[in-house]
Amino acid sequence: MNKIVLANEGVFPITKDKHGKPLKSIPATGMKTSGTIQGEGKLAGVPSLFIRLAGCNLRCMWSLPDGSFCRCDTPYASFEAEQELQLSQEDIFTLVQHNIGNLNHVVLTGGEPMLQHRHLAMLSARLKEELQLHLSIETNGTIFAEDVAQHIDLFSISPKLKNSNPSAQKLAAYGLKPNGPLTYHAEKRRNIEVLQKYIDFCNASGKELQLKFVVGQPNDYIEIKEEFLAHLNNWNPADILLMPLGATPEELKTTSAMVAEMAISNGWRYAPRLHIDLFGSKAGV
Repeated sequence: MNKIVLANEGVFPITKDKHGKPLKSIPATGMKTSGTIQGEGKLAGVPSLFIRLAGCNLRCMWSLPDGSFCRCDTPYASFEAEQELQLSQEDIFTLVQHNIGNLNHVVLTGGEPMLQHRHLAMLSARLKEELQLHLSIETNGTIFAEDVAQHIDLFSISPKLKNSNPSAQKLAAYGLKPNGPLTYHAEKRRNIEVLQKYIDFCNASGKELQLKFVVGQPNDYIEIKEEFLAHLNNWNPADILLMPLGATPEELKTTSAMVAEMAISNGWRYAPRLHIDLFGSKAGV
């Protein structure tokens, strides 16, 4: 039976198991109902259920304006838990089926979900065809797989800027050494060919797209313009989103005003992180 490798909480937030029976504990949201809100991007505030796939082909670590560091806000999806939870497509489907309630939106996230595109394509097809759900996928924009893409309604693509490179200093701050799988991030994080495939696919199919850049430095807009947008064709300024760097309310305070001003100056969209405002830096919310 085909398995999908999920990270930590897997399908979340939920109140029922795959048999439809109530779970003993309430979700990390503290609410007695399945689902949460989409905290980022064009659909911020929309009630949603999440499926978090394990594994990532990038290793993001950023520098904040005050000189401190900020690691990927879901490190367990890419560092520690790549083999933690394996579920069949049927089990994942039934978890969604029993917990979707009045929700209509499911978000496929990670890690990098496109790493498991073959199995994810079959699950996505069932979620669309049998439950008629709106599907978003959160991806770093380095892998395009049409077998999944054909079932997606919104592509939330987050290309990584140079500030995300795991330097020796950043690695040392987390007790990691500059070797092994961490060293390839800088070479893989920017894939213009794949980003153009997403843009072309959405333009041809009428699907929704957002290029959501995590911003932590005052000059990041220059890199966005010169290293990304200048090399891409047929993109819409309304699809360019800037999201402040930070995994905690305290970290967001150091970047939010700067990013808002950058968005206004360039005619792009400011993307809040509502889930952090509501729940803090907890997993499973």
